[in-house]
Amino acid sequence: MIVTRWVLLGLLLAVWAQPGLAYDVIAVQQGGTIEGTVSLSGPVPDPKGFNLITFPDPAYCGHISNGKGWRLLYDFVVGSDGGLKDTVVLLEGVPAGKPFELSVPLIEARDCTFGPFVTIVRNGHAVEVINMDPVMHDIQGYETSLEAGTRVLFNTPLVMNRQHHRGDLHASHNHMPGKSLVGPIYLNKGRRTFYMQCGFHAFMESWALGVNNPYYAVTDKSGHFKIEHIPPGIYQMGVWHPQLGHGFTKTVTVQPDGTLIEQVVLPAPKGNRTAYKVMDNPRFGPESLGYAIDIVPLVEKQQ
Repeated sequence: MIVTRWVLLGLLLAVWAQPGLAYDVIAVQQGGTIEGTVSLSGPVPDPKGFNLITFPDPAYCGHISNGKGWRLLYDFVVGSDGGLKDTVVLLEGVPAGKPFELSVPLIEARDCTFGPFVTIVRNGHAVEVINMDPVMHDIQGYETSLEAGTRVLFNTPLVMNRQHHRGDLHASHNHMPGKSLVGPIYLNKGRRTFYMQCGFHAFMESWALGVNNPYYAVTDKSGHFKIEHIPPGIYQMGVWHPQLGHGFTKTVTVQPDGTLIEQVVLPAPKGNRTAYKVMDNPRFGPESLGYAIDIVPLVEKQQ
């Protein structure tokens, strides 16, 4: 795999973060645990809808679609009990504790989707982006915050993976990754959130949050999280979701060998949150192209 060094520049530091806070590794004595769930209160927002004929590679990117030519982006994934997936729970103000062993985050373009949707990065360390698709992607990176707005960090092509059998819509990803983009992350003061989108395929999104200690967790499909081996003490527990921002902060006390159970409820957004919606309009159907095209959800038929 050929590696191209690429400086991605920065992420963002949140208001409740403590930028520049040094972290030391120590032997944690009688460490405690915080676990629980993050759930969404209120109606689950509809997914964003993107009509595939308005973007390049509609047949290939239609591997994941609703069978009517639309790609859906589920940026709120909620379980049957209301648990909210892809939410980051983290502790601020931990000066020392267990080893901070965070491997290089890998973001993969596969079937015109960036995965994972949410990841964690560390200041001064690297992130890697690879392409598994036989189509080109255009990587656009932004740093953003509600307080400081959005700033473009980079815009560079991610070349197509020529090991994939281009033209064979039934071909699997049984091949090596394409050329990777690798570069260090430098957190800018006052900002902490990194957002990546494909300039060719707007339905491809990936989010990352910068952390300054290893005491964090990303909720699973049931909204569950668990943070272990925490030095006894008093900390700020923050909760972040890509579409809700830093929606919750609480002071917590970790007791020696204790387990603290936290049930966090975040309100669902109200009103019209996006202009990307599925519309039942023949003008947006494949027939409007003037030539035959089959958009078939071979990988996943979205509901």
